[in-house]
Amino acid sequence: MIFIDTHTHLFSSSFNEDRTDAVQRAINAGVDKLLLPNIDIESISAMYDLCNQFPNNCFPMMGLHPGSVDENWERNLEVIKEHLFTRNNLAVGEIGMDLYWDKTFQDAQAQAFRQQISWAKELKLPIIIHAREAFEEIFDIVDELNDDNLRGIFHCFTGTLEQARKIQEYGGFMLGLGGVLTYKKSGLDEVVKDIPIDMIVLETDSPYLPPTPHRGKRNESAYLIHIAEKLADIKQMKLTEVADLTTANARQMFNLN
Repeated sequence: MIFIDTHTHLFSSSFNEDRTDAVQRAINAGVDKLLLPNIDIESISAMYDLCNQFPNNCFPMMGLHPGSVDENWERNLEVIKEHLFTRNNLAVGEIGMDLYWDKTFQDAQAQAFRQQISWAKELKLPIIIHAREAFEEIFDIVDELNDDNLRGIFHCFTGTLEQARKIQEYGGFMLGLGGVLTYKKSGLDEVVKDIPIDMIVLETDSPYLPPTPHRGKRNESAYLIHIAEKLADIKQMKLTEVADLTTANARQMFNLN
């Protein structure tokens, strides 16, 4: 079985002591490709360094995380743009809006989101959307900008069935499912059972949101298997089928061989 972790921050400082080993553990677990979404201008070098170390396994995605939008966001976006337009990246991400902790820069987040969507459409790259306490705000923007040149993934999807169906109606989007799917009280399993498998990709979001049975510990890409097993249980499918289908979905979205 071959899996693709469509969202993992293996370049983060959480892996400073065992980053190479963590990548190797993922490969040994069948997670053959690891897609790395950028966070801010400080994370760029570490992300590309890891991709250079594992060119057949680690792939960069370039964007400014909404949580990194601050008073310097316009200047920081120029740095993001430089890397986006001069280097090979699989996607524009992670981008979006996050109104969970702080709404101080809500307008700036929306502007940064719009700008990065326009770059993605120009470059014909998918976008990786971070949506936390901001589905309606994000929907308003995607409603306005969606066309045949826009596609992407709603990362770490934990929304309602109604929200999933709205995303499905956009036509070019998939849902990234991670460790929350394995949490007993999340209720996500009830939503996912009605979502077609052809719009699902798997992710860990490591080092965050570790799946059961690793809750309370640092997450890593090798743990993707637990998410796949839970999805297989929900869908009443063989694990090999989940592996084949979600991997095919990821290959299609990112134009991966």
